[in-house]
Amino acid sequence: MDTQFGQWLTAAGLLTEPELARAQERQQATGERLTEAVVRLGYCSAEELARALARHLELPYVGREEFPTSPPFLRSLSPQYMRQYRFCPLSLENGVLLIACADPSDPTATDDLRGVLGVDVRVAVAAEAAIVEAIERYFGSGSTAVQKVIETIRDEEAAEDEAGGEDVNSLRDMAFDAPVVRLVNLLIENAVGADASDIHIEPFEDTLRVRYRIDGVLFDAETPPRRLKAAVTSRIKIMAELNIAERRLPQDGRIRMNLQGRRLDVRVSTIPTIHGESIVMRLLDRAAILMPLDRLGMDPRTQRQMERLIGLPHGMLLVTGPTGSGKTTTLYASLDKINSPGKKIITIEDPVEYQLRGVNQIHVKPKIGLTFSAGLRHIVRQDPDVIMVGEIRDVETADIAIHAALTGHLVFSTLHTNDAPGALTRLLDMGVEPYLVASVLEGILAQRLVRLICPACAAPYTPAPKELRAMGMEAIPHGATLRRGKGCDDCRGTGYRGRFGVYELVVMTEELRSLTLRKTPGHEVRQRAAAAGMTSLRQDGWAKCCQGLTTIEEVLRVTHEESEE
Repeated sequence: MDTQFGQWLTAAGLLTEPELARAQERQQATGERLTEAVVRLGYCSAEELARALARHLELPYVGREEFPTSPPFLRSLSPQYMRQYRFCPLSLENGVLLIACADPSDPTATDDLRGVLGVDVRVAVAAEAAIVEAIERYFGSGSTAVQKVIETIRDEEAAEDEAGGEDVNSLRDMAFDAPVVRLVNLLIENAVGADASDIHIEPFEDTLRVRYRIDGVLFDAETPPRRLKAAVTSRIKIMAELNIAERRLPQDGRIRMNLQGRRLDVRVSTIPTIHGESIVMRLLDRAAILMPLDRLGMDPRTQRQMERLIGLPHGMLLVTGPTGSGKTTTLYASLDKINSPGKKIITIEDPVEYQLRGVNQIHVKPKIGLTFSAGLRHIVRQDPDVIMVGEIRDVETADIAIHAALTGHLVFSTLHTNDAPGALTRLLDMGVEPYLVASVLEGILAQRLVRLICPACAAPYTPAPKELRAMGMEAIPHGATLRRGKGCDDCRGTGYRGRFGVYELVVMTEELRSLTLRKTPGHEVRQRAAAAGMTSLRQDGWAKCCQGLTTIEEVLRVTHEESEE
């Protein structure tokens, strides 16, 4: 199969004839498989070869992140046997066993499984490293720190809700049990060590799923058994000062802890689901977010325009984008840039994520009437120079913020829109008078976060014509080199490490103010903004692809064609 597959790789353009020849020479000299020789020589990554093999054999491909949280229970299989034949079970449904296999051409494993288990076996292709990693995670004999802690928790200490879960004292006792405390701390420590931004703990009928969001993408983490659901949930709720007896309503809280010499703030959100409470913990690290404006990934022209806007004596600047697109980072970087003893800066946020030296920060408390709009009314009486409103959610907040800008204040805020010109339409749809928007709005910055190519395994590549067409491009500019990560230990096999922004900045012109007054439809505003020199999110992303910083796949993931029309 190696020879046939090698010829197919050259026909598909993944290898050149000289590269195939060198790989075959190495194969004969070392006795390793052709695929191993290709990877060792650096011509393709193991993941690329696995995808190619799946296409060649017309089989499904399973990526590292697509392996299930827990495998089907198969008593007859040993981890040693799975390692020997390089396969891992994925699911067992209706008498059909799906396995991930590194070498589907070897029928030994599938024949044995059919004979021993009496099931039909379907095969998917996966990289060998991903399979070995999954086997170790599911069946490995070497216990991790989390596994060792779990082993110390007796079944009776982790009683489920059905066995006295309504007893608050029982829940509290479980939450303060030393192994449970260590387990929750380990989950947070492992997330911090993986540079995760969020921890998701989700109960399902037969599993308790733990996932970490790393660089904007969710990955499965080590999962405690479902019997620990009540203990883990109660421990987190006590740490966040939430009501452990209330499991019918959503709750929000906060944990402050010192970890590895860093002060960590953890924002906790719980919500009831049919199988228990789902918990999301957002990890807020001051050092990770207080970045200077020149390190956010703006191109020089956009940065110059942004610095001019935040240096204005009055007016309004909006930052738009979905949740998790880095709006808070940009606002904090902007405030940090203009923060000086000669300016009084007041913010009102929900919540205050980080403390800024020399800045007066207010945390909204709707339960006692301290809303964005109520807080803003009092802020303007505090003689501020700069006001930051965490988010404009309604017409009342928008009106007060706009009037603050009209009376000589510089106002920053955020809005949830898909693109920068869309902020004008959103404000008008809220009910804000067009003449007010046209009078005070100075600029709108839309942004998204894309993953950076891992510098340790980055390699040049030529995109397929289909990828270029998806970006709206015909060819790569002269002198540009596109890259992508092959996957390595530094990036956990993803090919990416870290994130930065792609931006779309609209600077208000007299023409755009006139269009706003006439309530011009959003698509026309966008066309005029583009004609006035606005670089779209996708265009900025393409420029960063050409600089070898990110990939076409990433840019397409965070932008969409509707916003580029």
